[in-house]
Amino acid sequence: MGRCKGQKSFVLGVGMLATAVLASQPVMAQDKKLVLRVADQFPLTHYVPRYAIKPWMEQVTKATKGMVQFEHYPAEQLGKAKDLLSLVQSGVADIVLIAPSYVSEKMPLTAVVELPGMVTGACRGNSVYWKLAREGGILAEKEYAPNGVRVLFSAVFPPYQIISAKRKLDSPKDIEGMKLRILGGAMDMTVRKLKAIGVKMATPDTLEAISRGTLDGGIFSYGVTVNYKIPAKYVTAGEAFGTAGAIFIISENRWKQFPDSVKKTMTEAGEIAGQNLCAGVDKEEAEDLEKLKQNGVTVVRWSAADKKEIDAVLASVANEWAAEMDKRGKPGSEVLKAALEARDSR
Repeated sequence: MGRCKGQKSFVLGVGMLATAVLASQPVMAQDKKLVLRVADQFPLTHYVPRYAIKPWMEQVTKATKGMVQFEHYPAEQLGKAKDLLSLVQSGVADIVLIAPSYVSEKMPLTAVVELPGMVTGACRGNSVYWKLAREGGILAEKEYAPNGVRVLFSAVFPPYQIISAKRKLDSPKDIEGMKLRILGGAMDMTVRKLKAIGVKMATPDTLEAISRGTLDGGIFSYGVTVNYKIPAKYVTAGEAFGTAGAIFIISENRWKQFPDSVKKTMTEAGEIAGQNLCAGVDKEEAEDLEKLKQNGVTVVRWSAADKKEIDAVLASVANEWAAEMDKRGKPGSEVLKAALEARDSR
């Protein structure tokens, strides 16, 4: 956990007692620096660090005249993607970018934004997600607060497509039996509807799995496919097999230690970061599709009849997901209703 320089030797000397005292008081005075650890799974070439994380850190440091600074640990340097939530909860990291579906056992309700057909683009999708995830939103209250974290900005990626390493995708029937990397959550239900086999796996592990033949492909955006060098020979276009949501989070315990001025700065920077990120993602998705074509990847566009068939198969996923959440004692139907209202109110 980042600490003021003036406190460092004291904390090292008295250990847990000092940590307990620190947790109950503001962590910085005007003449002290606060250095925070930020961690994520993405390489620096990925659009999340470029459009959001790095600019957010720079804006906060500038606005606080250098009093708040950051140590950035990208590309799983501080921990695996699936472990980032526990790292911020334990204080190993101060702020992390996580995909909630990697920890779907702790954050199952976020899958509402990942349902097939819910998202038509990154910015439209994030306008829905942010209403649910920001302070006062239903996901903030029902999902993130119980996990002891607060969202500084959210992100939704473009509609995900089927990426095939070898098998042709001449029709939706060709998906049947494929072993596909998925996020988990709602995407698992989507893949079962398609009669394929979903394998929950973090993105950085997919390249090796496909190369070894453990997977036949995955459900990804074009940007993820390019950035992580996912082996692909065929990709669908114009479909909507769900997507991925991500949140930039800080623990509530850490948040309470900041002065109001720092909280305000971080919040304002988060609003800007979310907007810049979705605009950049939408722009680069088209560019990444062109890169795939240039690399010899075949882009598959199914017939209107095939698309109608797929849409009919996936139409029931949202209600089934909500019912499953309700059975588990989670407010799935309530969250789905809120998401649809947010989407349709734009």
